Amino acid sequence: MTITVNGLDELKKLAGSDLGTSEWIEVTQERIDTFADATGDHQWIHVDPEKAAAGPFGAPIAHGYLTLSLFIPLFTELLDVEGVSTKVNYGLNKVRFPAPVKVGSRIRLAARLASVEDVPGGVQIAVDGTIEIDGGPKPAAVLQSLSRFYA
Repeated sequence: MTITVNGLDELKKLAGSDLGTSEWIEVTQERIDTFADATGDHQWIHVDPEKAAAGPFGAPIAHGYLTLSLFIPLFTELLDVEGVSTKVNYGLNKVRFPAPVKVGSRIRLAARLASVEDVPGGVQIAVDGTIEIDGGPKPAAVLQSLSRFYA
């Protein structure tokens, strides 16, 4: 369920709040291949199902950066900030990929709004995120994302 806030003052009140979890999405071979085409990273562990089946994970796996890039669409399911002029990704403080995402796996985001700090013209938020793998013992990614919202 999406939390919707109107403006920076309402956003500030959410600091420290659990934002919940997104819906599950499936990581398909088509999505992996499209990401490989977009980035030029065609390593066999991602795009060659036959060779990857005999590899260390028993199947093709998503690129770590593909998993990371899915943070944004998953996050938009959790928080919508209205009444601002601009929303931008500002960066990441830390990212780790504890477990591979095998083709056909489902992932979702669990997130917490760690902080909301004033910056010139707006606020910067830090979001602690965990991208979970359905049925997996370890997450696919653990990260802290930074975004800025301007009035």
